[in-house]
Amino acid sequence: MNKRMQQCARMGGRGGARTGIRAAVATALVLATVATAGGCAFPRPRVKVPVYAPSPTFTSGYDASSPTPSYEPTYSPSPTQETYDPDGRSDARGSNCDFSDSLRQFTYTVSLTNPSSTDSFSYDMAVNWMKAKPADGKAYGLHERSIIVGPGDTETYTAKYTVNQSSIGQFWFTCEITRAHKSRM
Repeated sequence: MNKRMQQCARMGGRGGARTGIRAAVATALVLATVATAGGCAFPRPRVKVPVYAPSPTFTSGYDASSPTPSYEPTYSPSPTQETYDPDGRSDARGSNCDFSDSLRQFTYTVSLTNPSSTDSFSYDMAVNWMKAKPADGKAYGLHERSIIVGPGDTETYTAKYTVNQSSIGQFWFTCEITRAHKSRM
């Protein structure tokens, strides 16, 4: 026996019991210290991680409790779908309706303005010099021409018709754009 144990044995039951208790407390303290330092003294509580984590909320002015606002798209045709009237007389203007006695020639200045900003158009034109007195629907002359006008452009030309008679007396006439058929190029 070692010296300490011999002392405990000689002291009898009283001192030995105290020594045994002291030893047991000391052992418990050592074990507790070692267990605490090693991280095993007290079990860590288990944390349950939810399988579904709610998505974060965004503040964009949208109220989930109110009904979804209705969306009504507005339709406007694209420039390539621009509609046009094949009767292009509204794009045509006439001026300077005249007759030259010396040249025996009718003249009429015609201006065509293409209202499209994207498409070129061909205009198949017809200009008539009509009998005015009496206005019986007869024509003195006819001028026909095709002209191409670019997007947003204006083209001007002079329509002419020469009378095949050597002498013409006094007469009344009017100038009319009777056709301006418009087709996309």
